[in-house]
Amino acid sequence: MKKILIIEDNQIVANVYRNKLLVEGYETEIALDGETGLRMMRMFKPDALILDLMLPKMSGVDVIKEIRGEPDFAKLPIIVFSNTYLTNLIQEAWKAGANKCLSKASCSPKEVLELIRATVGDSGTMRGKSSEPAPEKTPERLAAAGPQDAIFQSDLRKSFVESLPATLATLRAGLQGLIKAEGEMAQLKQIYELYRRFHALTGNAGIAGLNQISKMSDAVEALLKELYEKPKNINRSTLRTVAAGVDFLGFLFERGIAADKQEIPPAQILVVDDEPISRRAIVYALEKAHLQTVNAEDANGALQLLQDKQFDLVLLDVDMPTMNGYELCAKLRAMPQYKKTPVVFVTALSDFDSRTSSTMAGGNDFIAKPFLFIELTVKALIHVLRTKLAPAKS
Repeated sequence: MKKILIIEDNQIVANVYRNKLLVEGYETEIALDGETGLRMMRMFKPDALILDLMLPKMSGVDVIKEIRGEPDFAKLPIIVFSNTYLTNLIQEAWKAGANKCLSKASCSPKEVLELIRATVGDSGTMRGKSSEPAPEKTPERLAAAGPQDAIFQSDLRKSFVESLPATLATLRAGLQGLIKAEGEMAQLKQIYELYRRFHALTGNAGIAGLNQISKMSDAVEALLKELYEKPKNINRSTLRTVAAGVDFLGFLFERGIAADKQEIPPAQILVVDDEPISRRAIVYALEKAHLQTVNAEDANGALQLLQDKQFDLVLLDVDMPTMNGYELCAKLRAMPQYKKTPVVFVTALSDFDSRTSSTMAGGNDFIAKPFLFIELTVKALIHVLRTKLAPAKS
């Protein structure tokens, strides 16, 4: 019998994967933190390791480094779960010796099982003492497995949806704690606690097959981790974006739970900024969320693009020569096809307070320069998904 060790601090996610592997004949154990996982690995001696990179006590990357430093486990297959947007962390995991990296927000138990089979082979339980070959994977057997997976996924989704009101109340309470926190240490404590809640939500929504919720939570989780590790980035803009993420998840909890509507809808985004470096940074941030962009370096070029194509979101720099972002937005709103299209102004942090309290000239939102890539990703996902999903119940 092949042995699998799961090091995962989310008890629900860990249990789902363990139960799935046990049913398939793999001997499976769970550890809820990195230190315990290392001790258990040495005793259990698994054939493969499933490892979350975001762990308490010892990070997943440090766990990999420890493992690769021990001759008995130097070649142990390591499959890691990570946040989609933490590309630096994923690179660190590869360098430390991970064999495969999966997005926790989008992989399913079935996909993990298939990867385990490809990595270590079948569980071996079907071979028996007589060394008979494992049953052939005939079309009939594969077809029978399909409905079982569908029922399993449906049960997970039902349980998850039933927990959503309590989850939203917990997120909102965490947000209120962050807003009321005074001083950097108090803020960091609240940010970390809220980050852990989003980390759990990402994993739970992912295994339930609710992709829109998991990917939105994935992005907010990455933003909170960035703020926790770099407190200098905690400001009115980033905190406002966190609040918007919590609020929008409440919207998704109502409208993003249909099993047959879980794909992220395709969207076209127009980026208008006269500074090439800033423009490239915005495009990069949006590409991380697989959002397609078209960019313009001045207002006149943007107006021509707006007339020629239909965009789902417009990001406007405020300070541009010839025509500023407010003036361009007013012209945009005069076009019938753009009366309700979300517009996000990108403005200097020093002007953020005054501009957010003033009339927004037809804009829907602000984000402050210098912005975090992941902050802009969160903003864009909120506006794109809200626009795409809102008509569904109108």
